[in-house]
Amino acid sequence: MTDSLDFVVLTGFLGSGKTTLLRDYLALPEAADTAVIVNEAGEIGLDGLILRETGGDVPMTMLANGCVCCQMTSDLARTVEALLAAERPESSGPLRRIVLETSGLSKPGPVLRQLASLAGFPMRVAVVATYDALRGPETAGFEEAAAQWAAAHRIALTKLDAAPPDRLGAARAEIAGINPLAETVADPDRRGAVAAAFAPLSGAGLDPALLAPEPVGAHPRVAVWLARPNVPLPYDDLAAWLDNLAGRLGERLLRLKGLVGIAESDRPLLVESVGTLFSRPRPFGRPGADAASFVVVIARDLAAGELEAVAPAGLFRFAPRVPGNPFARTGAGLPQAEAVRR
Repeated sequence: MTDSLDFVVLTGFLGSGKTTLLRDYLALPEAADTAVIVNEAGEIGLDGLILRETGGDVPMTMLANGCVCCQMTSDLARTVEALLAAERPESSGPLRRIVLETSGLSKPGPVLRQLASLAGFPMRVAVVATYDALRGPETAGFEEAAAQWAAAHRIALTKLDAAPPDRLGAARAEIAGINPLAETVADPDRRGAVAAAFAPLSGAGLDPALLAPEPVGAHPRVAVWLARPNVPLPYDDLAAWLDNLAGRLGERLLRLKGLVGIAESDRPLLVESVGTLFSRPRPFGRPGADAASFVVVIARDLAAGELEAVAPAGLFRFAPRVPGNPFARTGAGLPQAEAVRR
């Protein structure tokens, strides 16, 4: 075992290419220090069978008793503990990575909550989502797909080899409209893209381009808002606002990340959540550095003025990050029943 390992939650909507991406990764030498957990909603673990065919000696286990995000048991935690405790052949070296391939209907937030019971073991957790370059706009109306993309730290474009040349730029815009916080993997070289999808995250920083007002693509139900504090905030006020935001939005809160200057420190706090599961806020950057102070909020089905109403009110100025809607331009939009409820 190593002192710490990477835990990758591989998510993506049904048919978006998760299993193919993971299968190709397991064929690379870089995957020798990897273990795999496959979760499928059905009773027959077909994805697991496909992966076993090409996975070589990679340790692999199945969770086929239902979608892992819907299970209220500790099955996932017990499976992870068993993988960590298992002896490994000397030739394969220590275990450095576990990949959980979720069902196409799983939402990442509940999956990550199940990992909370393993908090005593140091793991770097990353959510990697697949985005089908051919069918992304068609699946955008599904709540599960939007939650997967919005929660991702990294989004890998799949099926680029079958897509027309103009789809790459359009797909990048669609991804940026749903989750401008995510790294995008769009390498036309298949081997390079596969390796990049499972590489360690580049860091906890935020791209300054997120602060730019340029309009990019947007999702018909997912809003991306930029919140800027008026002054350095008392920590208690920031903590109360985050708690009340999670309580008000519930499952509609998909992702949050930002750097917030606080009155008690000369370093801003890095705040981050996937769904309503928040990481512990921590100081970020150098003391006294002139860092921007802002929070990016990604949420579904927001009503007008809803963010402004979160108490304590008046802490932030709010502006929509991404006007426009490329899904409407493609004619894909929402299913009719969803459009009526908007």
